[in-house]
Amino acid sequence: MKTVLLVEDHSIVRMGVKLLIEDFLPSVTVIEAATFSETLKLLQSRFFDLVILDIKIPGGEAFNMIGKIRDIQSKVKILIFSSQDEELYAIHYVKAGANGYLPKDTSNEELEKAITSVLAGGTYISNVIQDQLVNNTLLERESKESPLEILSNRELEIMDMLLTGKWTKDIAIDLHIKESTVSTYKARIFEKLEVTNILELFKKVEIYKRRKAGFS
Repeated sequence: MKTVLLVEDHSIVRMGVKLLIEDFLPSVTVIEAATFSETLKLLQSRFFDLVILDIKIPGGEAFNMIGKIRDIQSKVKILIFSSQDEELYAIHYVKAGANGYLPKDTSNEELEKAITSVLAGGTYISNVIQDQLVNNTLLERESKESPLEILSNRELEIMDMLLTGKWTKDIAIDLHIKESTVSTYKARIFEKLEVTNILELFKKVEIYKRRKAGFS
């Protein structure tokens, strides 16, 4: 019997995903968690085959969550289940050690495919991630065509918070770092993406997303 830890702070979403999993995996046990601290406690108390992890959960630490989960259970599989743009974040989470990245607006069939693949020891890679990983081997091309992929995980996290309208002080509080550190990361982001303000950053991200989606 497989044991799955479903980490999601919205009870309705948890209920729906749990029902779907139990439908195609009749012998599975699904345990639920709504916060990251609860997740860590559960991981310390019992073995899990798979963690289905939402990024935006109370107490969440973005990319750092993967390392903290594996510090407790080194062989557990991790499938990211997120509403954040796959085009922007999937490759970063895969590189950080996740076994797959699944958008929340995916079909039931794709959810089943992803979970089955990861539980079987494989990696769930969508066509979007496959294209990014292939292109990422072409370093010169990546630096010109995929500017967001040269950002570090922390820079990507802070960029996301900036784009949601958070101020430097708010970001510092959320990430438990100094305001000056946030300002340094912000300056690096602007320099790498060749922008000078938040409006230009927003436009740059939108252009990148359209290009990844196949629009001119």
